[in-house]
Amino acid sequence: MKRSGSILVVLGLFLVVAFTACGPSSGALGTLPPATPGTSVDTGPDLTPGPIIVPSPDSSPSDEPGASPTSSPSAKPSTETVLVRTYFVLGGAPGTSGLVPLLREVPKTTARATAAINALLAGPTSAEQRDDVTSAIPDGSKLLGLTIKNSIATIDLSSEFESGGGSASTSNRLGQVVYTLTQFSTVHTVVFQVDGRTVSVFGSEGISLDGPVGRADYVDLLPAIFVDRPAYGAAIGNPARVAGSANVFEATFRITILDGAGRTLADQQAMATCGSGCGGTFDVTVSYDVPKAQWGTLRVWDGSAKDGSPQDVREYPVWLTPAG
Repeated sequence: MKRSGSILVVLGLFLVVAFTACGPSSGALGTLPPATPGTSVDTGPDLTPGPIIVPSPDSSPSDEPGASPTSSPSAKPSTETVLVRTYFVLGGAPGTSGLVPLLREVPKTTARATAAINALLAGPTSAEQRDDVTSAIPDGSKLLGLTIKNSIATIDLSSEFESGGGSASTSNRLGQVVYTLTQFSTVHTVVFQVDGRTVSVFGSEGISLDGPVGRADYVDLLPAIFVDRPAYGAAIGNPARVAGSANVFEATFRITILDGAGRTLADQQAMATCGSGCGGTFDVTVSYDVPKAQWGTLRVWDGSAKDGSPQDVREYPVWLTPAG
């Protein structure tokens, strides 16, 4: 990112196919754009959020949607609502912590970017917080204005947005906003304002914002393997579509789907379009067999170059459904 003394860790974006060349590739949803660090695959939202209650990872495995059972999710949000993505921070060990997408269902509107930012400012739910999902955006931060022109979003936030926190906190809050806004194909970069003033140096840490910033400026906020779809707690579909970005040894990692009892339903190798230090995209379909709808776990991980043992393991709950 644009900050004095920072080290940009270039995380590649992946397309899981059996080739190693870096460049545009084709997948089930059509041709992907050339590899650009931090670029999202803009092919629409996840199918739906999972049921309302997300079980804590340290609770006993269960195929129920939580303490307060709800009906399984429908294939799409209602005609009066739309899905937007919000980006928070999922805790974990080095290499596994970082930005994570969560879905929010908001009233149907043409101002979807505004709705997404307001959902972001509302913060994670109490259940998500128990699962170590947090926001670096200070309480009380308000959206004062948002315009989009020539693929640049100019966002005006209240002074609370700039208050407090060290370098990690201020970097994360900027990244959360940038990733949330750039989910939309009309937004490539973001200009920040605070109380109507365009910010060139942000926060007490003096982070330089010497122009519009985009996802490539915040790839150091991502885990080693970043799943952008499905979102945390979303219905994964069957077959499941898994897409995102990563930076792993020899461009390979694994995708594992577990059922509510922790049994492995699918485990397959994924290959990036480039290896460590270069960009690419991954967008892979994973089939699995489950007898009934239930909570499960999506796990992505990298095998150690030394002995193949799992490392950079990131996992979160997803809603599994039988193949239809």
